[in-house]
Amino acid sequence: MSPLLRATGARQPWQSAHALLLLPVMLIVVITVVDMQAPYNVHLGPALVIAPALTPSFAGPRTTAFVGALAIAAQVLIGVTHGGLGTLNHIVQIITLAVLSVLVVLYSALRERRQAQLAQVRSVAEAAQHVLMWPLPEFIGPLRIASLYLAAEDEAQIGGDLYAATRCENGVRVLIGDVRGKGLSAIGEAALLLGGFRESAHRRIPLPDLAVTLEQSVTRYAAELEPPEEAGERFATALLMEIPDRESVTRMTSCGHPPPLLLSPGHAVSVPSLHPSPPLGVHADSEHTLDVVSFEPGDTLLLYTDGVVEARDARGRFYPLAERVARWTDESPEALMHHVRRDLLAHVGGRLDDDAALIAVHRTAVDRHRHHHGRDALRQGSGRS
Repeated sequence: MSPLLRATGARQPWQSAHALLLLPVMLIVVITVVDMQAPYNVHLGPALVIAPALTPSFAGPRTTAFVGALAIAAQVLIGVTHGGLGTLNHIVQIITLAVLSVLVVLYSALRERRQAQLAQVRSVAEAAQHVLMWPLPEFIGPLRIASLYLAAEDEAQIGGDLYAATRCENGVRVLIGDVRGKGLSAIGEAALLLGGFRESAHRRIPLPDLAVTLEQSVTRYAAELEPPEEAGERFATALLMEIPDRESVTRMTSCGHPPPLLLSPGHAVSVPSLHPSPPLGVHADSEHTLDVVSFEPGDTLLLYTDGVVEARDARGRFYPLAERVARWTDESPEALMHHVRRDLLAHVGGRLDDDAALIAVHRTAVDRHRHHHGRDALRQGSGRS
């Protein structure tokens, strides 16, 4: 962002607050002038309380106190104009306006404190998300990656959906999963799966064996930390994917997770045929299958959690992910995530009932890994010559 744009953006809140401040001030002026010109038996002074009551909607307690003091001063001026301050009616009006203004200022202070607490909670949640789910690199090996995470809970940016990608020998391994439940209650198990994947993904073990390792972690976690009332209800779906650098395929092992969508140029969308095993934590002795799917340069794999395809609109209709993304098969992963986010939130009316996560993995036409190594070799050769 340019300095000019940053400066313009920084001035906008200040300008907006001062522009809105004109509304209660003008309201006080108009009510005061009209009341002073009105007949003696017409009393508009009590309407002055509207001005301090409006102010907390856009300003803090100090500005609210200023508007309240201005309204009280206007009420005093009206009293002086209409027979003096000694009349019982004007004394009651001034005291009532002062008490109501003090209450409005207290409300504004409590509201500002609450907003500060919410901002702190959101900041902590964002930091926790970055610790739990490291941001995915835009490029990793021959792949271009973009991700999207939408938490169902208003004040949390993390929940039971998870994803990770890591470089392994001659390839990339990707995990996307969904822990039963949502919000903060599912974070512990999500952290367990992510830690187990990052620890084991670098080892030269097949994906089914990696699934067994994660299965053991979930089972052990449930045995040690599962509350008695939730016995047997702790499980997680997961999709493990390995993409070799030198082969136009991807290897997958699904543990009860929805299959990805394969997006090909020309608006072609297909669903790979997988052989999923039960979710992690359901059967400790489950057998996991390795499926091999063609993944050519120019293709994009769209991984997602069930919070995406189970999102409903006002009529109860599920979000048609495959149908919608067919329009964006030629887009970059970043643009694809942008389109899906906007379209999904429009479908549900702006609020999801479950956490939702997506990863778009695009195999580039040029092997970036080989290209960088070749360029480095040329530079070294030029230096020696």
